Amino acid sequence: MTESAWKTSITNIGPGKIEIRGYPIDQLMEKKSFAETIFLVLKGELPTEAESEMFEAILISSVDHGISPPSVLGARNSISAGNPLNAAVAAGVLSIGDIHGGAIEQAAKIMQEWAKKDGASKDLAQQLVDDFSSKKRRMPGFGHRLHKTDPRTLKLFEKAARLDFTGRHIELCKEIEAALEAKTGRRLPINVDGAIAAVISDMGFDYRLGKGFFILSRTAGMIAHIFEEWTTQRPMRKLGDTNCEYVGPDSRGV
Repeated sequence: MTESAWKTSITNIGPGKIEIRGYPIDQLMEKKSFAETIFLVLKGELPTEAESEMFEAILISSVDHGISPPSVLGARNSISAGNPLNAAVAAGVLSIGDIHGGAIEQAAKIMQEWAKKDGASKDLAQQLVDDFSSKKRRMPGFGHRLHKTDPRTLKLFEKAARLDFTGRHIELCKEIEAALEAKTGRRLPINVDGAIAAVISDMGFDYRLGKGFFILSRTAGMIAHIFEEWTTQRPMRKLGDTNCEYVGPDSRGV
């Protein structure tokens, strides 16, 4: 291999050989789950039994949340317009951004930065909330338009405790929830994005993989929505809120 060749530590291929992080793919197909293999690709090593169970729960938690999210509307609109399935999936993924699907990355970044600071989690959470309040910044991963208590958060934290993953980040996350309520006078529950951010941080994942976790999980749900739209609905139907009020200039000549 020449010095100018790309270097990768992920996959080694050759005639009759496909190795993922050094493991033959046929052995992974025989002995490991899809979630375990994704963990291997992202982390570089196969997960322990506890890591495997926790990772599986993370992937399941965001698989779908109904028709209203932008990624699902984008995907269903695309297939309704007559595009192929792969284009509809791409439309859905491209609808994921900092506002929809970005909170895992954002919250994990904040938690990982603040967890490195000296001090008790309760004190750090109060400082963080005060700092964000003074700058009029919103803490991502908290509050939900529908759930007063996110059932996915409860299950993720329950598993994290049972599997011994509760560490500095989850503790900080829970203290932030309490500090936000004390500061604002209203409950802003940890949502699934905030919970995932805390758990993956305690599992040692880089915050920059945050959107990747959401995309991995949500793409399966999007494909189901795309196929349902494709096979059960008429093309180019009205999707989402189509109410519109014109507020531009009155009619005028050129």
